[in-house]
Amino acid sequence: MNVPNSYDIDGKVCVITGGAGVLGSAMAKAIGQQGATVVVLDLDDEKLAMTGDELDEMGVEYTTIQGSVLDRAELEAAAETVVDEYGRIDVLINGAGGNSPEATTDEETDFFGLNAEGVENVFNLNFLGTFLASQAFGEYMAQQGEGHILNVSSMNAFTPLTKIPAYSGAKAAVSNFTEWLAVDMAQNHSPDIRVNAIAPGFLLTEQNRYLLLDDDGELTDRGQQIIDHTPQDRFGDPEDLLSTVLWLIAPGSEFVTGAVIPIDGGFSAYSGV
Repeated sequence: MNVPNSYDIDGKVCVITGGAGVLGSAMAKAIGQQGATVVVLDLDDEKLAMTGDELDEMGVEYTTIQGSVLDRAELEAAAETVVDEYGRIDVLINGAGGNSPEATTDEETDFFGLNAEGVENVFNLNFLGTFLASQAFGEYMAQQGEGHILNVSSMNAFTPLTKIPAYSGAKAAVSNFTEWLAVDMAQNHSPDIRVNAIAPGFLLTEQNRYLLLDDDGELTDRGQQIIDHTPQDRFGDPEDLLSTVLWLIAPGSEFVTGAVIPIDGGFSAYSGV
């Protein structure tokens, strides 16, 4: 085996949902730098334009598509657009997701006061968005007989965190679905279609900053607890995910499917003692 070529994704066509977000755009740039064509799908037109400008500056081959991961018709239209333009879909990264204050308990709202609509919105964005996108884009992989779907789970899927039951439950569902879909694709369509997930630890993003830092930028009690239970003693950066993402979508991981890979600074390995 030629080890350097095991990480070669030059010429691949990679679709990233939520691709204009913090994590998705970082993945888009890294994948584009390795010679792949990047399709950035996101609901936010303004962020799509910003991400497109950044990819332009890097000389990356890309397309941006505005659409919702909760609308299967829009996803199917996006998939058709990609295939019409590039002839195939090699990789799907289900990056759309996030939490919301409306699905989070706090001093004013306990579990019994959580609004069903807020919980449903968070669960649907994370799980149903992954499910529907995998249907729309994965069907072309089934026709091709090869491809890779990479989901984004979370440390919450291993051990649920306090305050965020909808997000924790949704990410646990994403991990379970990753395993299920890996088996279904291999047995019923092609063993050359792989499905895996990454499980990021604690990264400072716009969705969780309010839980981890106070108005002065100091750690909240929750933020301090996380750092105390992370052996590497820091929050992660989006860049910490990229080498694992590139490995999972490249030929060097061709015998890896149904796996959920923690990228968490040791959080999941530490008992607290």
